[in-house]
Amino acid sequence: MKARKGRPKCFVNPIRRARQAMACMLLIGNTLPAWPHGFAGNRIFPTTFEVDDPFVMDEASFLGSYLREAGTANVPDLIGTGVAIDYTARLPDTHLGLVLGGEYRNVIPDGERTTHGFGNMVVGLKYQFFTSNRHELIGSVGFDAAIGNLGDPSVGADSYSLLLPYIALGKGLGDLPESLPWLKPFAITGQFGGALPTDTRLSWSQMARAGLTQRSDGVIPSKLPWGFTIQYSLNYLQYHVRDVGLDKPFSQLIPVVEFAMESCLDGPCQGLTNGTVNPGLIWFGDYFQIGAALQLPINQSTGTDVGAMALFHLFIDDLLEIHEHDHNEHRDFAGGYVDEHQPDHDPLRLGALFGY
Repeated sequence: MKARKGRPKCFVNPIRRARQAMACMLLIGNTLPAWPHGFAGNRIFPTTFEVDDPFVMDEASFLGSYLREAGTANVPDLIGTGVAIDYTARLPDTHLGLVLGGEYRNVIPDGERTTHGFGNMVVGLKYQFFTSNRHELIGSVGFDAAIGNLGDPSVGADSYSLLLPYIALGKGLGDLPESLPWLKPFAITGQFGGALPTDTRLSWSQMARAGLTQRSDGVIPSKLPWGFTIQYSLNYLQYHVRDVGLDKPFSQLIPVVEFAMESCLDGPCQGLTNGTVNPGLIWFGDYFQIGAALQLPINQSTGTDVGAMALFHLFIDDLLEIHEHDHNEHRDFAGGYVDEHQPDHDPLRLGALFGY
């Protein structure tokens, strides 16, 4: 899950926002076969803004953000902007993906000079452990590590590393009774994880650079990143519920509301939950998707004004025309394409356990 490093008062998710080394990632992606997007039955789960996806595929995301962040007694208010790069490359013939990424930040403190630089790099693994096509249910687990001392501390890169385990789930409501047709296009995704530092305290020199004077202020807290999204797919409504007269490009829209939160478990911020509510709109095609969302801080310690995000996401598998099926077949995802031969994926036999 995603959490900001270096400035504990604000929320940014390290699992999405700290993935970089793009040249290396593209070399990996060009060598790996892939399968379709985040499918579960008729449901396409789009890539969202802050809450991580519940599926594994070959994908690259570029997320731009703007947020005015609240200061503390030692740190002035600032305007933070950034571009995060996220890449996942699926290993051949598996449900396992390699994750790399990072963020380039521009920080404008009130009354001080602007600083800019890269945050710490994140590397990780993600495994899609469950897919039920009938119930439009999908689940993944992941383990990322934000490697300390690689980024620029002036933009919030930590001197310590963060261990980032998480679970991500997605559920479409297409299996609701036929008497509830207008609810079928809804889907919910969610993520729950941890942000565990490899050090417990800042050194005195690190505290001095951060303007901290009390030893208790140097405690590095463990945090609990969590969040969920509520989505309504107009594509699903048009092609899998009933014909309401929507044509492209309007049938390719998915309104979404994200709730991206982070709870502090110990240290000086213990008990504090920061985060944003992000209403937005996603448009997807066969090869890429775009999206825009507002960021509404839930409290003063998260931010002091409305922020904004813009997303550009590439489906690497389709751009390279690499498919498990007919390489010459054009898949019209935006036009309601469904792969009728998608198998369920349930190596742990969880379907039997829950009656699926």
